[in-house]
Amino acid sequence: MSARLTSGAVTQFAVLDALLAGVFSQGSPVADVRAAGDTGVGCCEGLGGEVVIVDGAVYECTADGPPRLMAEEELLPFVDVCFFGDAIETSVSDLDLPGLDTAVQQGLLSRNLFHAVRVDGTIARVLTRVPRPQRPPFRPLAEVAAEQIETTTLDCPGSLVGFWMPRIYQGITVAGLHLHFLSDDRSIGGHVLDLRIGEARLRVSAFADLHLRLPREGEFLSTELTHDDDRRIVAVEGRSASRSSPPE
Repeated sequence: MSARLTSGAVTQFAVLDALLAGVFSQGSPVADVRAAGDTGVGCCEGLGGEVVIVDGAVYECTADGPPRLMAEEELLPFVDVCFFGDAIETSVSDLDLPGLDTAVQQGLLSRNLFHAVRVDGTIARVLTRVPRPQRPPFRPLAEVAAEQIETTTLDCPGSLVGFWMPRIYQGITVAGLHLHFLSDDRSIGGHVLDLRIGEARLRVSAFADLHLRLPREGEFLSTELTHDDDRRIVAVEGRSASRSSPPE
């Protein structure tokens, strides 16, 4: 069954290619991000952690401890966020990441629209990553990702949150399926590299509008961004990005 078209928009703060170039020293306040939606994913200032937005709460997932609620004044250099809205619910079970990707794509309203994705239930196994905290001068994202910290979590109730984006927007955002995980007890979270779902509920909301908010000051204005190819993004985003992109 296809997703419903949801009123409102997906709001994105900055662009992915800025992170690839190492431009992640500033960002938008958490308060501005929360005003734009209750569901989303992103990263922290200085690329010190992964961000998961669930039910209007913004959590920072780092290597230093369990996820924590972020303060309104903290800065996020890259975020996708939306008000999820009502969505048709589908039961899913015993799916690996490619299987979940297939289930999501079967529920798309159109491959040319933006879709928010949420899965709630028991995750039999999830491999998550968080970057190590960075210090200036900041390196390109690919170098930072090569030193990421990966954690495998078993039989954990939680939520998968993210987006499926059309391929033509690769570089502006992450094309295909991009997910972050947050456990129900808020003890673990991060960017999803691999998973297997036990029993869960899948919801997908479709959006026809993307609101792009670019930084108005700082390094973003002085760094010319170019999108050379998709391989950098596939390498950084891991298995999710590589498997969600359709073949040539």
